[in-house]
This record gives sequence, C-alpha cells and structure tokens, in this order.
Amino acid sequence: MGHTLLPKRIALPVFASDALSSVAYAPEEIFLVLSVAGLTAYSMAPWIGLAVAAVMIIVIASYRQNVHAYPSGGGDYEVVTTNLGPTAGLTVASALLVDYVLTVAVSMSSAMSNIGSAIPFIAQHKVLFAVAAILLLASLNLRGIRESGTAFAIPTYAFMIGMYVMIGWGLFQIFVLGDPLRAETAGFTVKSEHGDVLGFAMVFLVARAFSSGCAALTGVEAISNGVPAFKKPKSRNAAATLLLLGGIAVSLFMGIIVLAKETGAKVVDSVEQLGGAPAGYHPKTLITQLANAVFHGFPIGLYLIAGVTALILVLAANTAFNGFPVLGSILAQDRYLPRQLHTRGDRLAFSNGILFLAFAAIAFVVAFRAEVTALIQLYIVGVFVSFTLSQIGMVRHWTRLLRTETDSRQRRRMQRSRVINAIGLLCTGAVLVVVVVTKFRAGAWIAILAMGILFAIMKLIHKHYATVTRELEARAAEEGDVVLPSRNHAVVLVSNLHLPTKRALAYARATRPDVLEAITVNVDDEEAHRLVHKWEDSDVTVPLKVIASPYREITRPVLDYVKRITKESPRTVVTVFIPEYVVGHWWEQVLHNQSALRLKGRLLFEPNVMVTSVPWQLNSSERLKKVESQSAPGDARRGFLE
Repeated sequence: MGHTLLPKRIALPVFASDALSSVAYAPEEIFLVLSVAGLTAYSMAPWIGLAVAAVMIIVIASYRQNVHAYPSGGGDYEVVTTNLGPTAGLTVASALLVDYVLTVAVSMSSAMSNIGSAIPFIAQHKVLFAVAAILLLASLNLRGIRESGTAFAIPTYAFMIGMYVMIGWGLFQIFVLGDPLRAETAGFTVKSEHGDVLGFAMVFLVARAFSSGCAALTGVEAISNGVPAFKKPKSRNAAATLLLLGGIAVSLFMGIIVLAKETGAKVVDSVEQLGGAPAGYHPKTLITQLANAVFHGFPIGLYLIAGVTALILVLAANTAFNGFPVLGSILAQDRYLPRQLHTRGDRLAFSNGILFLAFAAIAFVVAFRAEVTALIQLYIVGVFVSFTLSQIGMVRHWTRLLRTETDSRQRRRMQRSRVINAIGLLCTGAVLVVVVVTKFRAGAWIAILAMGILFAIMKLIHKHYATVTRELEARAAEEGDVVLPSRNHAVVLVSNLHLPTKRALAYARATRPDVLEAITVNVDDEEAHRLVHKWEDSDVTVPLKVIASPYREITRPVLDYVKRITKESPRTVVTVFIPEYVVGHWWEQVLHNQSALRLKGRLLFEPNVMVTSVPWQLNSSERLKKVESQSAPGDARRGFLE
C-alpha cells in the first residue's frame, strides 16, 4: 500500500481532474441558458461567472477544514454520520454515489461532443464512443491507482497548459496587440425562444444559468474522500492540492467566460436560434470556437486544444473511479452495501466498485443519448446536498470541540474554522435551493428519485445484515455449543446405474454413514423396472428404493421422503449425495444437471439436511484444464500465488 500513495504532483490530476475539466462545459452551460432570452442576456455572463467563482472559493476554503478534521477518507459521509447521525450520513452517501455516476456520464458525453466538433464521425456515434471510453477507463483503474495516476498526469497537465496558452494568447491579442478576435458565430444573432424575457422570468433565467454554472464545483469533494491515497503528511498534502485546484479552476473558468464575451462566441441549444447561420451549419462547443478564433492562423492549435479538452473530460471521470469505490467500501464496511464492495483486488483497487460504477454510468449515457445539456440537469443536485449537510456537520464538529478545548490558541483556530464552515453552509444551502427550484422539472427530479431509491435500498441491506447478526447471536446464546447429530443417514439419488452413480455410492460409503441407501423416482414404469433389474444384477450392495410419483414430478417426492426421515428422528442428519456432470461448454450445462439444481435449491431450505455434489468430469471438460488458471482478488497478498 505504501508504494501506491500519491505525491501532490500526481494526486492533482488524479483527484482534481473532474473539477478542472468542468471549465470545459460549465461556462458553456451559462451561455446556453442565457441564449433563451436572446443576445442581450449574454452581458450578464461575466457577473454570473463571478458569482460561481465566489461560491467555488468559499467551498474550497470550507473543504480544507474538512480535510484537516477528517483525514480518514470518509469525506462528507464520515463528517455527516459522525455529527448528524446515520440517517443524514446515508442521505449524503446516496447523493454522492449518484453524483459519481453522473460525473462519469457527463464527462464522457462532453468529451465526445468536443471531439465531435472537430471530427463529425464521432458526433454521429457519440453514444458508442462514450461507452467505449468508459470501459477503457474502467480497465485502466482496475490496473491500480498508482498506474492510472501516472497515466493521467500528463494529459491533465497538457490540458492546463493548453488552456492557459489559449486564454493568455487570446487576451494578449485583444488587449495588448489590439487584434479584434472574432469567433465563427460572432456575426450571428441569437433569437429569443419566448420573445422578450422580463421581470421574474429574467430573474428565474439568471438563477438557472447560475445553477448550471455551479457544475464547475463538482469534484471538490473527491479530494476529501481520497485523503488516504496521499503521501504523508496526508491531510496537509490534500489541503495544499485542494488550494491549488481552486486557484487553477477559478482562473480557467473566468478566463474562458471573458474570452468568450470578447470574441462574441454564441452557444445555442439548436441551430434554429442562430440568425444568419449558413445552411447546414452545425453548432460547435464553446471551447472549439475559442480555439478556432485564437489560433485562426495555426490550425494545429485548434486540434491540440480540442484533443486535450476531450482527453481531460475522459480522464475527469477518473475522479469518480477513485472516489466511488472508496466510498462504496466504507458503506460496505458499515453494512449499507454488499460486502463484495469492501474487497480489494490484487492491484489494491476496489474492483467490484469500479465495475459497478462503469455499468451504471453506461446506463445513463445510453438513456440520455450522451446529451450533456440533458444530463447536467441531473448533475449538481447531489453535489450540493452533500456540500450543505457536510457544512452543517462541520459547524457542529467545531462547536462540540470548543466545549472542551481550553487552550486559547487552539480555540482561536477552531473558531476561525467554524466561521469558514458557517459561511460555506449559508452559501451552499442557498445554491441548493436555487438548483432544486430551477432544475427540478428539467430533470433534477430523476436524480432526487435515484437518491431516494438508493437510500431505501441501503436501509434494507443494513436491516438484513443486522437481522442476520442478531439471529446468529441469539441462537448462539440459546443453544450454546453445537450439538452433534445422533446419526448420519446417507441418501444417494439415482437416475441410472452408470459411472457417476457408482462414484457417488463409493464416496457416500467412504463417509461411513449410519444408514446408506439409494433412491430413485418412478416417473416412467418401464425405465424404473429396467433400473431395478439392472441394479439387482449388479454387484452393488446398497439397497435401492423406488419412490412413486403419479404426476411424474421429481423434486416433491424426494423432499417428502427426506422430511419423513428427519421427522421420525429429529437429531438425525440426512446427507443427500447428488451425482453431477462437469462439462466444458455453457450449452452442455443447459442439457444436464437441471433437475439436480432444482432439487439442491429446495433441499438447502430443509433443516438437518446436508447436500453434497459428486462431480463426474466429461471429456469436454478436459479443455478447461488446459486454460491457465486465473487468480482471485487478493490471492497475491494472501500468498496463494508463487
């Protein structure tokens, strides 16, 4: 584990790529929403951007307090559970899990839209390419966090450098060289979809644009969830990375908005809104328009910017692939999710959590046709639910510590942290209200419904695990030591007198039962008589009993026979030996063992009954012996592999 810990230079691209990449679509969403009111509404974009930047700074300052106070990696879930109780903690967990899934879906969809602006073929098949990218990213993460972190560092830094070069060179040309850069849509007009938007409608529109721009804040919580992956001192390195993330994200976010306003770029939902657009014109993403304007004499620059933007958006999903499995593992440890999510693989990655996230994100991409505008309506509800509850928890955390702390220096530090978290609470709470009000009918209700369903499922899972634990503890207290059975009654199921049956009889005899008998069910008189004659003529000494079945059913007569034995002798254990074929092809499995599977499924529910499968390998199974054996998760660490 020590070799997988990340220095700050690698942790930044691993955990902050989501927040950094959101500058590729968050500014665009602001302009997209404002386009509903026509061209005049674009003048409000810089002010909305400043409001979003202010919220981002406050949230990052607040989460630096979280990182220092709770460095164990539980993030918002641990903060809220500890300070507000398990129900509130489970609410945050539900919101975060849904948000991680949507992070992958939105990032991949936006990546395909950016590539599609330069390569039309990808735009025509962006759902397929988005699904392929998700599977590729999952495969990289299954290789382990250290390997994926190193692989993702170069593209993330390339994106940051490329964006700073584009923004810096563009603003230098405009304000220093006096070159009036114009985007390809600068000469177009934007038609209002609903005529003049005034009064309350305009306020609502601005609020909705602000809530869409707040997508830039997604990913901030990933660092607080990933503190254990940092090198020591963990909390200090995580806080420094968070501060660095804030500075980079705010500067890129505001730089794109200013450059878009100066170049006159237009972003609309449909080409019909653009007045003066030529026939067959396809709207391009904001980043692509800006790169085309800034590097108008250098087409390679356009492709480089489009390439690194698409790449960072693909890799932004890596934040979720690092955060979701860790949170899932913590929830599984607390018995809110299946225990399989708690296990690490040989590469020290939570393999089951990675696979679950990948397939859930693919479902959203396919369902919403990889449309960013549709997905983003679902996106940030969960983020601000967790932000708000986390800040409430942190305020209570500092208040609780201040009751017992006597050192004046420590008290001043705690009071300062409490003020920061209180400001964060007011800010994120207000944004949450705006987000829910402006986006509920646009699709946010789907995310809220998903959170509710996930919350209920986790409650049921926890109830099941708690019930099993109580039941085992109660029975242990009542029964004390396990009482040995008085007798072992062995029953061998027979369908024909062949080698599998003889092996089952031999194995049953080797267990030295008190009673050994063979039984067959009469579903055909001729076959039953033939089997009895064959049995009597053989050298088998075990008695064969034929059970009548007037309705030609196999399972029920066997169950009734076994129940009769256990009823007559309650302390007798009945061991049922079932011969089974071992085959080498899936379609052969369909042709064999179906009655045995049904019977085993029913016998497992009977008390004092043991079921033993006696395998007989057919020739087709030989091919599987030649296949190199695959290691199970954790084999290397347990010493099972040479």
